Amino acid sequence: MTKELPLVLASGSPRRLALLQQIGIEPDFLLPADIDETPVRGESPRALAQRLARGKAAAARVLIDRDEEKAHSIILGSDTVVAVGRRILPKAESKEQASVCLQLLSGRMHKVYTGVCVNMPDGVVRTKLVETRVRFRRLSANDTDKYLASGEWRGKAGGYAIQGLAGAFIARVIGSYPSVVGLPLLETANLLQSAGYPTQKTWDEDAVPAA
Repeated sequence: MTKELPLVLASGSPRRLALLQQIGIEPDFLLPADIDETPVRGESPRALAQRLARGKAAAARVLIDRDEEKAHSIILGSDTVVAVGRRILPKAESKEQASVCLQLLSGRMHKVYTGVCVNMPDGVVRTKLVETRVRFRRLSANDTDKYLASGEWRGKAGGYAIQGLAGAFIARVIGSYPSVVGLPLLETANLLQSAGYPTQKTWDEDAVPAA
C-alpha cells in the first residue's frame, strides 16, 4: 500500500526538516541532493524554483534506486528562490553578496518562490509552486552592519533568514510564512496526502490515555 512507503527528504536543510516535524511528519531518510543551482540564462525566478525542486527530487531518485532499502520511497524535494522583480538573489556565501542583497531588499517588497516536488516510485511526479510577498522596512547602515556581523545570512537565499534575527526587518508578509522559511506546510501536506502518504499518522501517538 502507498501509505506504507517510506519518505525521503531530498534536502540537508535543518529548517525544512524542522518544518516537517512541526506538523508531525518525520522523514525516514535524509538525502541531500547535490545539483547545479545556477539559473539558466533568461530563466524566471518561479521557473527556477520549480526546476530545482524537481531536479533535487529526481537526483535523489537516481541515488535511492541503487539502494534496496530506499528504492520504493516517496521523495520530497524543495527549493526556495528570492527575487526582486526578475532579479534572482543568490544564496549568499560572502558578506559582499549579503550586503548587496540587503541593499536591494531595504524598504521594498520582494517575492519568495518555493517549489515543492513529490516524486513517486511509479514515476508519477507532483509539484506545487508557492509565491509569497515580503516587505522589508528601510534598513539603516547600522542594521546592515549588525546583521552582516551576525553571520546569519550565510547560505540563505536573499541573504536573510526570516525566522531569525532578520525577523526584526520584516514589515509585512503576504502569503505563506513557512514557505519563506523553506517549506510551505499546507501545500506540502496536500501533495503528500494526494500521493497517499499518511501525514497525520503520528498526531495521536502522544495522547494521554483516559483515566
